[in-house]
Amino acid sequence: MQLAKRLIARGHEVLLLEKDGRQAQRLSNVLGDEYVMHGDGCELHTQKAAGFNRADVVVAVTGEDEDNLVACQLAKETWQVERVLARVNDPSHEEVFREIGIDHTVSATGIIFNLLEQQLQGDDLVAVGALHRGKLEVVETMLSHRSKLVSKKVSEIGWPEGTYVFYLLRDGQGNPVEGQTELQAGDTVLALIPTERAEDLRAVLTSSH
Repeated sequence: MQLAKRLIARGHEVLLLEKDGRQAQRLSNVLGDEYVMHGDGCELHTQKAAGFNRADVVVAVTGEDEDNLVACQLAKETWQVERVLARVNDPSHEEVFREIGIDHTVSATGIIFNLLEQQLQGDDLVAVGALHRGKLEVVETMLSHRSKLVSKKVSEIGWPEGTYVFYLLRDGQGNPVEGQTELQAGDTVLALIPTERAEDLRAVLTSSH
């Protein structure tokens, strides 16, 4: 409901599907009848009635991974929806979603874990996003005073093949990264890296003086 509210406020055409009749009525009372439809988003006839054939984006956010998978797969294969996004409740299911071509997944468990990991320790790699169907990752790390990267220039570091260090946060300020940028303790470094190189980058980051 909150996602629908935000999209409506930005002027998008939005339709929220809800298979529980009482919930659908409650949502209609909050959002307006024109924004809510009672029906099962996993069923083809409901998708047809909802206008999936002209949707720019379909987002499946139920509490059941199986339902989200079916809804997204039908949207992509039957209605050729250009972009589909799915909530994944069990992070171990993310690979299955990627394999069938779901563009993006969001795992609340994974996000919370990454945030906790970031707060609890420095010099480790935290994935903050996936690109190109999971083949690339946007990652970040905060350098502690123990990091061997401190006082080194970006161009002097033996980054894994394919790594692109593109941004740095220092003292609350964001800065683009150049070869001559010298890293300092407390810096948060953001990089783009092929997923299969993530462990190589972690080894570089977690090595200490």
